[in-house]
Amino acid sequence: MTDAPPPAATARRLFGTDGIRGTANAAPMDAATALRLGQAAGRIFNRGTHRHRVVIGKDTRLSGYMLEPALTAGFVGTGMDVVLVGPLPTPAIALLTRSLRADLGVMISASHNPYEDNGIKLFGPDGLKLSDAQELAIEALMAGDLGHALVPPARLGRASRLEDAPGRYIEAAKQSFPRGLTLEGLRIVVDCAHGAAYRVAPTVLWELGAEVVPVGVAPDGFNINKGCGSTAPGQLADLVRERRADLGIALDGDADRVVLVDEASRIIDGDQILAVIADTWKAEGRLRGGAVVATVMSNMGLERHLRGMGLGLLRTAVGDRYVGERMREAGCNLGGEQSGHMIMSDFGTTGDGLVAALQVLARLAEEKRPASAVCRRFTPLPQRLVNLRYSGASPLKDEAVQAAIAAQEKRLGDRGRVLIRASGTEPVIRVMAEAEEEALVEETVQSLAAAIRARLRVPA
Repeated sequence: MTDAPPPAATARRLFGTDGIRGTANAAPMDAATALRLGQAAGRIFNRGTHRHRVVIGKDTRLSGYMLEPALTAGFVGTGMDVVLVGPLPTPAIALLTRSLRADLGVMISASHNPYEDNGIKLFGPDGLKLSDAQELAIEALMAGDLGHALVPPARLGRASRLEDAPGRYIEAAKQSFPRGLTLEGLRIVVDCAHGAAYRVAPTVLWELGAEVVPVGVAPDGFNINKGCGSTAPGQLADLVRERRADLGIALDGDADRVVLVDEASRIIDGDQILAVIADTWKAEGRLRGGAVVATVMSNMGLERHLRGMGLGLLRTAVGDRYVGERMREAGCNLGGEQSGHMIMSDFGTTGDGLVAALQVLARLAEEKRPASAVCRRFTPLPQRLVNLRYSGASPLKDEAVQAAIAAQEKRLGDRGRVLIRASGTEPVIRVMAEAEEEALVEETVQSLAAAIRARLRVPA
């Protein structure tokens, strides 16, 4: 099947599934657009008579030094005070937006993308990512004359820096770990991807008692996610084996996602992490809603595992924002993505890779068993994903492509499924197949990829 975008998503020009993203210093990820974004968002959120405030955080990309002052100028020009917190994980910005009673939170990051890209994510006063309707309203203002959004000189906002911001997040993360437990005796390798968590993640683990081996903690503006982090855990797996660690933790550039590596250097993806947390919380009577929320990408093995526990799996479109929305609708407190976004609404409003890792570490500390035993809750069905980059219009509406997809779906029947979708953050078509037989999965993916490549305009 093809994964249709959520309602109103097709009408948005700037915002994708996770804010605005693009190549740094080129529209829309340039200073001029960031300035207008600050002005438009400031105009919308600068309502009421109280003194208005916006929190701005970022990861470690060089281009953050360009976008941060441009956004600051936009907000200050609309009369909003700006609180700068520097490099911090995305969940920290959501947390600070609420705890500081700010009207808006901004995270400058392109998550797992390379340093050449950057992005801007916006959070409302409740710490939740903005809705489609709010993003559309901001875009509409940006397309027009923003002169009416600017305030007279006497009402300009101010900018200040919050020096204890990292400490606030560190304490909040530690509070998510069960009281009475400690990480003492555990050796943990943590790969911070030279990103936003390079200081806070090792500190949290060490203060909870672990022996910490930190890697990816020397950002230079260019090396974020480069051969490291949650999208490239090979180095971490090698180091876990070399240091005889109990667990490896790989975060991405803004630390809102995580994958783990067990003591045998095998990858533990988001589906297995969801299963560990769901099993634990259900046993403790903490899991709400009778279900876990995940996306269409999650493995059917997870669905079968949860069904065996008497739990449902509610699927959404890809994007942790949609996972969060479905969680609130269904009254669930646990959701996530196979890629490693874990939303635990008892502790935060958005994905938090470090807090998710702490939930798994709590099981290791409690059960005194190796990660390979604790974190293998089900056997996943064979699944294969191929990414096809393109330029120009998406090929998914092409009749030949649609016919190829229909033919493969008919061929698979009840033995598996296919999922074809356009990425919401980059010009890529994602081709996924899943079935009980490895050979069938590979044949299906290769056939579909060939059909789509025949219709692609490949970028130079």
